Amino acid sequence: MDCDTAKALDRWVEKGAKPTVGRLGGGLGQINVIAGYSCRTRNNQAGAKISEHGKGRAIDISGITLANGKTISVLDGWKKRSDRKLLERLHKTACGPFGTVLGPKSDRYHKDHFHFDTARHRGGAYCK
Repeated sequence: MDCDTAKALDRWVEKGAKPTVGRLGGGLGQINVIAGYSCRTRNNQAGAKISEHGKGRAIDISGITLANGKTISVLDGWKKRSDRKLLERLHKTACGPFGTVLGPKSDRYHKDHFHFDTARHRGGAYCK
């Protein structure tokens, strides 16, 4: 992971994730990362452009684990009303520190995780 992405992740954890989780389950215990640097194309599709993962500028998060050990996954939590609200807030708070924020509503490739990257777009952050 490059320095800008590491700094964006730290900003999101400190100013987005921790305040969003608050005291729920004793607070945020762990961010569950399923992908970081990976030299591959976007969505692993042949002929596609190099993914931001291949440039060290992206991270994929499958969920969080609370201090009490409860895990809230994007895949399962998105279907539960109580967990979905928390996950939607976590997703929203990443928009700003990161230039691209994708989740279950974006496409079939992101149904089980959040994709955060530091790519910049002309119109500002792209969050879906």
